[in-house]
Amino acid sequence: MSETSKVKYKRVLVKVSGEMLGGGKSSPNNGIGIDGDAVEMVAAELAELSETGVEVAIVVGGGNIWRGKRAVKWDMDRTAADYMGMLATVINSLALQNVLEHKFEKHTRVLSAIHMAELCEPYITRKAEKHLRKGRIVIFAGGIGNPFFTTDTAASLRAREIDADVILKGTKVDGVYDSDPMINKEAKRFDKITYLETISKNLGVMDRTAITMCMEDEIPIIVFKLDKPGCLKRVLAGEQNQTLVT
Repeated sequence: MSETSKVKYKRVLVKVSGEMLGGGKSSPNNGIGIDGDAVEMVAAELAELSETGVEVAIVVGGGNIWRGKRAVKWDMDRTAADYMGMLATVINSLALQNVLEHKFEKHTRVLSAIHMAELCEPYITRKAEKHLRKGRIVIFAGGIGNPFFTTDTAASLRAREIDADVILKGTKVDGVYDSDPMINKEAKRFDKITYLETISKNLGVMDRTAITMCMEDEIPIIVFKLDKPGCLKRVLAGEQNQTLVT
């Protein structure tokens, strides 16, 4: 049996938070800045998944460098603060690209919603699809190019635009729970849950705009723990704990 026959998705979009590229709160820097080991772990997962023939795109957050909401307490203009956050996603994307190409010898492209020709290509849907068909790992940077929207919303929008089969959201826990499992040891994990339930129960899978966009286009979301080698392949094969939002 071939690798691709074990999974039912041909094109996937992976969503990873900036904090994960910072190593999380357990890292020496408490998830702030870029952690080389964390970036290499994420890159290794993307490279391995790409080797199976699955077309791979990724949206990374920028929270390890900057969050627009932090600026509120300093009376900073929210629009300017959000643009700073978009630039943080470009920094993370370039770091991930560098490791993918130099460590794992994968062909990649960074496409940014904010034009910066010296660093990356401008985001154009047809160009992104062309890169994916050629087997390149496509990294979407700069959010959607507008303030007041999260990178979760960017992931949902890009997934719709490139006609992705599924969004894979890598987190620090192995799915969606009815309460915070880091605090409540009795928290219950859902194997499957609907879009509307995640909104009505305020489960924090993604923001409401992102969930609504997925619901309108019927794009499933798989929430899983991104922490061990081979986890992306196991998620697509249904071989580890996860939650399907559909």
